Amino acid sequence: MAEDTETRPASAGAEEREEGEIADDGDGSAAAAAGRVSAHPLENAWTFWFDNPQGKSRAVAWGSTIHPIHTFSTVEDFWSLYNNIHHPSKLNVGADFHCFKDKIEPKWEDPICANGGKWTISCGKGKSDTFWLHTLLALIGEQFDFGDEICGAVVSVRKNQERVAIWTKNAANETAQISIGKQWKEFLDYKDSIGFVVHEDAKRSDKGAKNRYTV
Repeated sequence: MAEDTETRPASAGAEEREEGEIADDGDGSAAAAAGRVSAHPLENAWTFWFDNPQGKSRAVAWGSTIHPIHTFSTVEDFWSLYNNIHHPSKLNVGADFHCFKDKIEPKWEDPICANGGKWTISCGKGKSDTFWLHTLLALIGEQFDFGDEICGAVVSVRKNQERVAIWTKNAANETAQISIGKQWKEFLDYKDSIGFVVHEDAKRSDKGAKNRYTV
């Protein structure tokens, strides 16, 4: 009878590996591959942006104080960031913290935002943390029926109140806007009415634009 032939590749080495063990070629690629397998990718990549309140007190162009913080594309990256940044109740008065789809800037001038508008929820001081987190989870979890219409969200800390807003792409798409507004209220269990303001209307009005839609 012929002797058994050794079928293990030479690169496997002399030592036996346990079942399921990943070979490491010494440069860490195996560990990196294992990390990629265990990560949970999001449908879209998202970027956190911060608008520095100190910068707003100086004579600078609007939008020049908004800076990207970090872009994430997995569930793990999101929680790693979220758990290591200040929540809205800890931010200084005047601060704006944004979470927008990657490649979309949180500015009216951005081509994707230009024809859109925003839904806004207001709450008392220190009360926006839960609203903000639940809004983020709904966005990155793609829980909205018209999620493709959403640009991102922003939480704004002001002297007497805090606001959370969802920015959308096409203000003229009434069906999509109404759906987003209603679903958002359901996700947050928010009972009061909320309004949708068109960016173009807001830019033209010095005293506050009227709501285009209300739910």
